[in-house]
Amino acid sequence: MELKYIIQSSDIFFSVKNVLKSYFQISDRLLLRLKNNNRILLNGSSVFIDFPVKTNDIVSINLDFEEDNSNIVPKEMKLNIIYEDDAFLILSKPSNIAIHPSQLHYDNSLSNGVKFYFDSINLKKKIRPVNRLDRDTSGIVIFAKNEYVQEFLAKQMNNKTFNKEYIGIVEGILSKKIGTINAPISRKENSIIERCIDEKGNHSITHYEVINEIDNKFSVINFKSETGRTHQIRVHCNYIGHPILGDTLYGNASTYISRQALHCYKMGFVHPITRKYIEFVDELPNDMNKIF
Repeated sequence: MELKYIIQSSDIFFSVKNVLKSYFQISDRLLLRLKNNNRILLNGSSVFIDFPVKTNDIVSINLDFEEDNSNIVPKEMKLNIIYEDDAFLILSKPSNIAIHPSQLHYDNSLSNGVKFYFDSINLKKKIRPVNRLDRDTSGIVIFAKNEYVQEFLAKQMNNKTFNKEYIGIVEGILSKKIGTINAPISRKENSIIERCIDEKGNHSITHYEVINEIDNKFSVINFKSETGRTHQIRVHCNYIGHPILGDTLYGNASTYISRQALHCYKMGFVHPITRKYIEFVDELPNDMNKIF
């Protein structure tokens, strides 16, 4: 993938470096990698980043250099691809699969399946999931195809311009149908997995809106997570007394569903190449749909 920018007469860029840092917002780490691989070009020729620019000059970055991704074991699996282009691969993740390999799941995570797929299309790039979902939470997962795309999307997450929405089914009927849960979250003492509300924890905000109620015992809720703490929505729901249905870690087992009824159904962000806002939707899986 190659990124290009043509210097306009109204620009105040003085050098190639100005364009890289201000327009492309290249990090220092990636800038060094591009320099070392001679991937920074001015009018088609490799240049030093301090080289001056003038109107109609073309500054380009070639991101097609190979990377070592041998740390991930390839594993053939069926991937539900929602969208793909030169920048990223967007998948619908089912429940009961982790995104990252671990000691217990070193060869059967979603990243292993993406590694097999990248090998099949001869894409020699590191496996870069942009967002995280718990093992038993289903929904949209984005894999960046290079470091620039990963950084561009991560910046949007950090400045809260990246829209991520979930549908969840919780126990009980909420008295307040629209609200915000603002409660800090930290790791629970003596646990490597469980989180809890803790006044000394990390700032955590979840916005919610009830969109349906089922048999006067369940509520279907749209969640927007302003911060991205581990297990945030699950911990916050438990905190307000309405745990996610089927969540055995923060609530109760359920005869209606065999995992937490939580699905990341929508994502919207500015595309790192076109600079246009795009949005993707992933329909609810069958195990949640059948509860309605």
